[in-house]
Amino acid sequence: MEQLYKEKHRPQFHFSPEEKWMNDPNGMVFFNDEYHLFYQYHPFGTTWGPMHWGHAVSKDLIHWEQLLIGLYPDEHGAIFSGSAVVDWNNTSGFFQDGPGLVAIYTSADNYPDSDRPRQRQSLAYSNDNGRTWIKYEGNPVLSDVNITDYRDPKVFWHDETNKWVMVLATGQSVTIYTSANLKDWEFASEFGNKAGSHDGVWECPDLFQLPVDGDENIQKWVMFVSIGDNHDFKEGSRTQYFVGQFDGTTFVNDNSDETILWMDHGRDNYAGVSWSDIPAEDGKRIYIGWMSNWRYANQVPTEEWRSAMTLPRELSLTSSKEGVRLVQRVVPEINSIRKGSEVYQDLTIGTNQPSIFNLFSPLMEVNIELKKQTSNSFGIVLQSSDDEKTVIRYDVEMEKLFVDRTEAGDNSFSESFAAVQDAFLKMENNKINLQIFIDASSIEVFAEDGKVAFTSLIFPKKPYEQLVLFSDEGKILVSSLKLTELDSIWVK
Repeated sequence: MEQLYKEKHRPQFHFSPEEKWMNDPNGMVFFNDEYHLFYQYHPFGTTWGPMHWGHAVSKDLIHWEQLLIGLYPDEHGAIFSGSAVVDWNNTSGFFQDGPGLVAIYTSADNYPDSDRPRQRQSLAYSNDNGRTWIKYEGNPVLSDVNITDYRDPKVFWHDETNKWVMVLATGQSVTIYTSANLKDWEFASEFGNKAGSHDGVWECPDLFQLPVDGDENIQKWVMFVSIGDNHDFKEGSRTQYFVGQFDGTTFVNDNSDETILWMDHGRDNYAGVSWSDIPAEDGKRIYIGWMSNWRYANQVPTEEWRSAMTLPRELSLTSSKEGVRLVQRVVPEINSIRKGSEVYQDLTIGTNQPSIFNLFSPLMEVNIELKKQTSNSFGIVLQSSDDEKTVIRYDVEMEKLFVDRTEAGDNSFSESFAAVQDAFLKMENNKINLQIFIDASSIEVFAEDGKVAFTSLIFPKKPYEQLVLFSDEGKILVSSLKLTELDSIWVK
């Protein structure tokens, strides 16, 4: 056990389980000064299996304490994804002495005498800050014999209608239900049959409100929907979002049905949802995702454990010419693991005249502003002496940012892993700024203060040692470059 969290490829500042398999984040709720992170967990293997809810808590979203398993399979089946809320007013009747936590999750088994999957929604409640849970004797509380994929309830309290709202993934749509007590649910509406991407089954919805451009008088609702893997879709599983209006029963999309808005343009951010019950005075909506992809999640080259979560991100909305769009920035609590920095300014990079900088730690944050002068293609190479590298390149004419991991390290475990990831990104005043987080087996890139994000797994033989700034043709100016060492979040 003394080598725990020191294994090859083990993330050092992203949450990962002590051992075994993990996937979707579940039951994310803030209560009594703790952030709870439950997650899909298979305690008996390092590939997907009978699902439990693993559990961890944090005071700051960065450092995590692993707790005992929260929910175990029962007579209603395995414990699939879901959410948790604080029942402040005891609408459920579960609590006698103050508020408590209620988990709403999918019970997954098969119909009797059949191989046909059955998915129903169930409840559990906790009187001790989520350490132990009591299953509701009336489970399941919601079912539909006509829908096979019927899962991943995200529940929240809607003040205006004085009701609980559930968004549930139902095949190729999201169905919305309402309840006064968390036990008895009524159909409200359905969204999405023709909207957005339908390249895979819809999963893990979320629905929440955010101000636009920080103006509390202008509010929009954001709906997340994850898209399961379909081998006809080259990217595998990923997450889309919609921006619109919600009145307590019906969500109306502001954009055309054909508009597809991706949460992340990398391959490895899936099933993410936001924390419930962060105090309104904080005004924050914080999100975390599963840092993997169903195309190869069971095959990635780790042994004692599989999977990690993304860095937690604070979400906001900003206006653009194309419409209101999502922005995501790593939570400011990341500052707790920042160590020493090196800063460079006003560097000119010419054609075939790269500048090379040593990465003085395997755990790094890179902040850089690049200004176009005469170059139409420029960027960054993160590399090791084994000729393994990740290339981040901007193409001025295409107005695209690329993250190329085709030579980033081991990709032998899946034909789908080697990839050039890209996103449209307009320069502002001939500049782009990038924030890059480098961990043992991942790179997260945030462009233009979080307007575009890439989350990408990598599996190099050893940590990257150098950062190379390059220009393919012409010159660029590096207005500023800041290299910051990051600390491990695990006890040494």
